[in-house]
Amino acid sequence: MQPFIHLSGVTKTYRRGRTEHLAISDATFDVMPGELVSLVGPSGCGKSTLLKVLAGLHPHDAGTVRIGSESHAFDPSRDIGMVFQAPLLLKWRRILENVLLPAEILGLPMAASRERAKGLLNLVGLSGFEDKYPYELSGGMQQRAAIARALVHDPKLVLMDEPFGALDALTREKMNLELLRIWKESGKTIVFVTHGISEAVFLGTRVVVLTAGPARMADNFEIDLPRPRTLDMKTHERFGEYTRRIYKLLGME
Repeated sequence: MQPFIHLSGVTKTYRRGRTEHLAISDATFDVMPGELVSLVGPSGCGKSTLLKVLAGLHPHDAGTVRIGSESHAFDPSRDIGMVFQAPLLLKWRRILENVLLPAEILGLPMAASRERAKGLLNLVGLSGFEDKYPYELSGGMQQRAAIARALVHDPKLVLMDEPFGALDALTREKMNLELLRIWKESGKTIVFVTHGISEAVFLGTRVVVLTAGPARMADNFEIDLPRPRTLDMKTHERFGEYTRRIYKLLGME
């Protein structure tokens, strides 16, 4: 099977006047269709920059980035959904209207999009909250709405940049379980950025480990744990082996 995402030797440098900052160095990995790949590393290592390169928001300076197949065109504006650390919901729009925003921007048929948005709100557990405003929802509920918004235009790829980082520990674990359910039901390819080692192992079909900046790929390995994942798996020896492997790669042992 051909990789859905292929990165080879990707480098990104920021330039400010005469100063250069190497943000990404020689990032190389593949993502297969339908995978949920965790991208983990310390704060400031270039994870978010790499996600923006995948999204087409930043150009890369060297290497190869290929998304989709050579026989099928890939349009970042249409085929990517993004979820950020903050929900970024428009406070003056109701939840259903927030979810519909990408469909409006892309000029998609609104009647069909509205039905899809309602179905997605049901998928993320927000049925009945369509007419609420963001301030009427908890942080976790707002992030659920942001996930529905990222899916409303039926993208091929969903990029998630530490989407649960601002949530409390219990809500974060609940959202991890919800994300796995949504991923299974939607069948999307997901790249999930986190600095949480346990979260990366729990969610991922594979984990890509990046070192401290400039981001260099230290390892790329499959997570061989049963599905559906349950929270008690975090107490299993196999889970601990994966987390210790990442700690060692990041020099944290």
